[in-house]
Amino acid sequence: MILCITEKPSVGRDIARILGANTRKEGYLEGNGYCVTWTFGHLCCLKEPSDYTQSWKHWSISALPMIPPRFGIRLIDNDSYRKQFETISSLILQCDEIINCGDAGQEGELIQRWVMQKAGCKKPVKRLWINSMTDDAIREGFQNLKPEKHYESLYLAGLCRAIGDWVLGINATRLYSLKYGERGQILSIGRVQTPTLALVVNRQAEIENFIPQDYWELKTQYKWVLFSYTGKKFEQKEKGEEILSKIKNLPLSITDISTKAGKEAPPRLFDLTSLQVECNKKLNLSADETLKTVQSLYEKKVTTYPRVDTTYLPDDVFKKCGNILKSLTQYNDLLNPLRGSKLKKSKKVFDNSKVTDHHAIIPTGQSLPSNLTEKELKVFDIIARRFISVFYPDFSYLQTIVSAQVDSFNFKATGRTVTDLGWKAVYTDATDEDDSNSTKEDESILPEFQKGETGPHKPKLVKKTTQPPKFYTEGTLLKAMETAGSSVEDEDLREALKANGIGRPSTRAAIIEILYKRGYIVKERKSIKATQAAKDLMTVIKEELLKSAKLTGIWEAKLRGIEKGNYSPEAFINEIKLMVNEITMAVIKDGSQRRIVTTQEEKGKKPRKKS
Repeated sequence: MILCITEKPSVGRDIARILGANTRKEGYLEGNGYCVTWTFGHLCCLKEPSDYTQSWKHWSISALPMIPPRFGIRLIDNDSYRKQFETISSLILQCDEIINCGDAGQEGELIQRWVMQKAGCKKPVKRLWINSMTDDAIREGFQNLKPEKHYESLYLAGLCRAIGDWVLGINATRLYSLKYGERGQILSIGRVQTPTLALVVNRQAEIENFIPQDYWELKTQYKWVLFSYTGKKFEQKEKGEEILSKIKNLPLSITDISTKAGKEAPPRLFDLTSLQVECNKKLNLSADETLKTVQSLYEKKVTTYPRVDTTYLPDDVFKKCGNILKSLTQYNDLLNPLRGSKLKKSKKVFDNSKVTDHHAIIPTGQSLPSNLTEKELKVFDIIARRFISVFYPDFSYLQTIVSAQVDSFNFKATGRTVTDLGWKAVYTDATDEDDSNSTKEDESILPEFQKGETGPHKPKLVKKTTQPPKFYTEGTLLKAMETAGSSVEDEDLREALKANGIGRPSTRAAIIEILYKRGYIVKERKSIKATQAAKDLMTVIKEELLKSAKLTGIWEAKLRGIEKGNYSPEAFINEIKLMVNEITMAVIKDGSQRRIVTTQEEKGKKPRKKS
């Protein structure tokens, strides 16, 4: 008998149907030589401190840092989990071979391996790895099963991540809570959550400490076009008025007219983070809402695996794209321009070197089921339009720059004429694809000018004020996490910075939710703001290792290195242990009497005493 273990009952039912295991049993399905059972996500976790020694049960600074000589796992204390685990253990004893059908990612690998380890599994294990839940994808996956050993580095990366989070999170949380917490409140510290919180607090400090400065720009109107002075802005109004008085009665002359063609390629396909950013901007969905929605679309077979960090497709998917497009019948008007010609194959879309285990999020080609929610339909629409747009031609335009002179002072006006709407036609009946598509000063339509023409003009000084940076939204915070705090709009640079981003695409939404839950951040309309407790905590934390997004990004890069098999798991764990030792010593030596009161007490066990 072959035992298949999936991550959810719903996935188990789909796989059982394909395999012909249609007989229902308690906690599993069987038939045709297969048994299909499931976990409920994590059934196991790393052991609690008290599982190692009773002296770690009570919160005490003298017990820190707590670093077990060997980490172990335990079954999560839940009756339904215990019952299902017993079912899985019994089936493992009876089977001849196991197929790990967990979600195809680092966390999915960890979930399944821990369950099999806890059950004492000694049977041979193969791995099912699929990009979508369609029947064809499942069948193809079962034809291409790989030995468990093939995914060993993926498991080790997940294990190192879990151990690193345990060592830093549990020790630093106890340390800071005991040292600085007021009335036994818990100050939650985490390897990813603390630098993420630091991003929010630092941005808020920039805004609160910002001192606006007035400045003036010199403009002049000729015909109906507004020309801008090419010199520096004026920090003193008098300087601008001095030039204004010199030129107001002199004619303006057109000195040069240049026109050059420009293009904008379609935006990249979605990875999870960019989809969360887009859904936050367009639909005001939180990162967590978007993840849950696209996960549901994946389980309903209409989009591919969502927890991905690549915006590319492998070359072999290109041959499937025509049929996927044909399936999107609700977008026939958008598909008509693509019919009758060969589909465009761009290196910005199809690149084997940029894809590892999963590719970008795209439609699967399955018909939409009738049970999609309104939210699911809207998220699917965003994914589908992006997929369609990458096969459209570039957006093309002519950029015109008109140079002018008044006396010795130079001015210019710019305008844009669209020559081919290209991919932007996909969004003409939807919300603008991005804010950059809205009308700008340099996109105005210009009248015909002749070089050498002169005429009267109307100069003026325009007062402006410097603006503070904007508060983070969930979308912009996700971007900052992805790029380790760097402010990046360029897609190519964003791709390059992903290697050092903090957190993983699948965990960033959960980190933001944790910060809400801990009372460290609040949402005001779309803006994320730090509470006083968060500001106080960042002031207390002197150890840059704990709150630096860039340093945490470097650790994330090392975890990715472990996943790829080119960085040592032992080295990563030893670095975390050394860091925790250093932080513990530094905090213990702090002789201040500072205390932090959180606005929302964390549920669960509180420190009993300080020592």
